[in-house]
Amino acid sequence: MEKLTIGKLAEMAGVGVETIRFYQRKELLREPKITTGFRTYTDEDAQRIVFIKKAQDLGFTLSEVKELLELNTKPRITCGTVKTKTTEKIREIEIKIADLQRMKASLEKLACACDASQDSIKQYKVQECFDYGLNCKC
Repeated sequence: MEKLTIGKLAEMAGVGVETIRFYQRKELLREPKITTGFRTYTDEDAQRIVFIKKAQDLGFTLSEVKELLELNTKPRITCGTVKTKTTEKIREIEIKIADLQRMKASLEKLACACDASQDSIKQYKVQECFDYGLNCKC
C-alpha cells in the first residue's frame, strides 16, 4: 500500500486539495496519519473520494453519502434500515426520471417548432415548455 501526500491523493482521485480538506471537515474522509513529519494517505482514501464524487454525480447529498459510507461501520445498521434508505432514494430517482422525460419531450417539440418555421417559435414561451409542453404537431 503506497503512502500518498495530499497532492498525490488529489491527483489520483481527480479532485483538488481543498476538496480533500473539505471532505475531512465533513467527516467523509479520515484525518491522515502523520509519519515522518508528513500527513499520508492510502489508495483506500482515493477509492473513497472516487465513491463520494460518483455518489454526488448520481444525486446523493453529502449527508446521504456519509450515511452510505457508515453502513459498513455502524453495528446498529440493519437490512431494514438499508432497505428503507434505498427505497426512498429509488423513489426520488423515479421522480427525477419522470421530470427529465417531460423536459426532453418539451425540448423535442421546441426543436421541431424551430425546424417547421422561424416565425412559429414566437408563439411559445420557452420558460413554459417544461411545465406544459408545446402544442406543436411534429
